[in-house]
Amino acid sequence: MKNNAPFLFVQEDTLLLDIGSGTQDILLAHAHVNFENWTRFILPSPAKMIMKQIQQSTAKKRPLILTGTIMGGGFFKAITAHLEAGLSIKSTQKAAYSLYDDIRKVESLGIEIIQENEVATYSDEDYDIIELADFSKSFWTEYLKNIGIALPKNIALAAQDHGIHEDVGNRIGRFRLWKELLQKSTDPLDWIFDTVPTPYTRLKALQESADASFVADTGSAALLGALSMPDIAARSEREGITIVNVGNSHVLAFLVYQSQVCGIYEHHTGMHDTDSLLRDLQEFRFGWLPDEEVREKGGHGCVFNSIPAEAEGFRPTYVLGPRREILDGHGQFINPHGDMMLAGAFGLLYAMHEKQQRKNQA
Repeated sequence: MKNNAPFLFVQEDTLLLDIGSGTQDILLAHAHVNFENWTRFILPSPAKMIMKQIQQSTAKKRPLILTGTIMGGGFFKAITAHLEAGLSIKSTQKAAYSLYDDIRKVESLGIEIIQENEVATYSDEDYDIIELADFSKSFWTEYLKNIGIALPKNIALAAQDHGIHEDVGNRIGRFRLWKELLQKSTDPLDWIFDTVPTPYTRLKALQESADASFVADTGSAALLGALSMPDIAARSEREGITIVNVGNSHVLAFLVYQSQVCGIYEHHTGMHDTDSLLRDLQEFRFGWLPDEEVREKGGHGCVFNSIPAEAEGFRPTYVLGPRREILDGHGQFINPHGDMMLAGAFGLLYAMHEKQQRKNQA
């Protein structure tokens, strides 16, 4: 193992999950084991698993009750198909926030909102009761048990969080969170939370479900996964760089100089082809891309802190993410520590190590 990646030496087993819209990417860091021999999984996302359950209930013509907590809403189409089939759905308020920020919109779909204590009054003979959660301890305990591994006590998780923004909706509200983060700190290590700030409702639910030591947005985790590579971090000390994560649903780009974030851009992957994304990135690098223009075109927005002249236009571009082929030939594809799909998991582990080092030095 190279000495320039000391965070890859861990003192206790740690489970790291990066939960996306299509997959959940899992790294199990084993204490005192060479990291090439760590356990790795790429599984369908929890939302995809919930979608399958709903589709099975639809096929059996069973009414549904949604309970549990806030999670990713990638099963929305399965919900609407269930309702269109003339089948009823009841939901607790917490679970309903997985579908919309505004409970009135959930009700407008034809979903009945019930109280938490009402769920137990309904029989599972009459309803299929589906518990929503991005992380299930019982699932992971059993899954790991099947391969002879105990669920570690130390857990870190990443998921995309919109928060709840009934005034503006989750598209604009999500980028409001990015703006607030950048205003508070340009250091992405500060974007990994041991105590989740109030607006991050999904991350709060995720931390409570897993009793996790750290949680973060998937974008922050991917960014730190890239910066955990010594050559990329060193390049950012000399000049500005652009890091682009092209996910299954979202494109996130960061302008980074001397390991500090100077700008953030977020859009929807499906709304871009290569030319349109390159145009946005070109304007973004120079600080010229208006936030309003990104939103008008269906994206989340862009925000800048400062664009130092020394950054020289953030020309070196590093690209990762499962849809990165859209930028093939327009940046360097990177595989943090040998596995691009685990960039977020490595980013979480790197952040945990660096934050501990700072604590030790304080």
